[in-house]
Amino acid sequence: MFKRVFLFLATNLAVLALVSIVMAIFGIDPATNAGLLVFAAIFGFGGSFVSLAMSKWSAKRFTGAQVITQPRDELEQWLVGTVQRQARDAGIGMPEVAIYDAPEINAFATGARRNNALVAVSTGLLRSMTRDEAEAVLAHEVAHVANGDMVTMALLQGVLNTFVIFLARIVGRAVDSYLSGNRDSGGGGLGYFAIVFVLDLVFGLFASMIAMWFSRRREFRADAGGAELAGREKMIAALEKLNRTYGQNTLPKQVAAFGISGSVGAGLKKLLMSHPPLEDRIAALRNASVKSGMTLRA
Repeated sequence: MFKRVFLFLATNLAVLALVSIVMAIFGIDPATNAGLLVFAAIFGFGGSFVSLAMSKWSAKRFTGAQVITQPRDELEQWLVGTVQRQARDAGIGMPEVAIYDAPEINAFATGARRNNALVAVSTGLLRSMTRDEAEAVLAHEVAHVANGDMVTMALLQGVLNTFVIFLARIVGRAVDSYLSGNRDSGGGGLGYFAIVFVLDLVFGLFASMIAMWFSRRREFRADAGGAELAGREKMIAALEKLNRTYGQNTLPKQVAAFGISGSVGAGLKKLLMSHPPLEDRIAALRNASVKSGMTLRA
């Protein structure tokens, strides 16, 4: 744990130093509003795009997913063949197909590009679902890839991160200046850093709500895409199986938002859920066949 904390701090300090040097070379002053916005954008988008670029590697590392390079049995042949057919129908390149060891029924997709993605299923899913249900889950994940959801989420998170960093410091300067009786323009004392820390948390909470709202809408679209690729009844059956057997989600945070199901919650916690309730997703598919605006993007 201490090693991870040290590496996290060292990485952030190194990035901070590099950004400071680059901004100094180009004559960008972070003390000005324009300079602060540039600083915030570099950090806001930088973190999102680094995470996106490393998404496949980190997903494999944190879940222990084993990519099927040469199918060893009929089940692995079926998995690869099903994803290959769905990817062709969705108009994307063939993703890597992997299996990871986990007790719950789940699967996820990740990757920085539509034509170079990863689709992984849990051993719990393979033990508990029929082939038709598993086909629908794979189709849901392929739909995530075809819709470019990983890139879209990275862009949205970058925008939100930028405004959290920027607004927290703008408001922090104003509050610090007011509390000091305008004797200080703000931005240098411990009071300023304490204010910014609190504002980062508050604005970050609202940013997370916006990101999770988008994530929930994205799940309805992936369900609709899965229904196109595998069939509506298969997609409904898969979600119903998940609803009956829902258990603990062991996916790491890096890929949890792209799993077939997420955690549950009520009240304020519901606003921070990456997935809508399974009942709502089933109802959306039952109430209509694939609707306009809920289909795979070309």
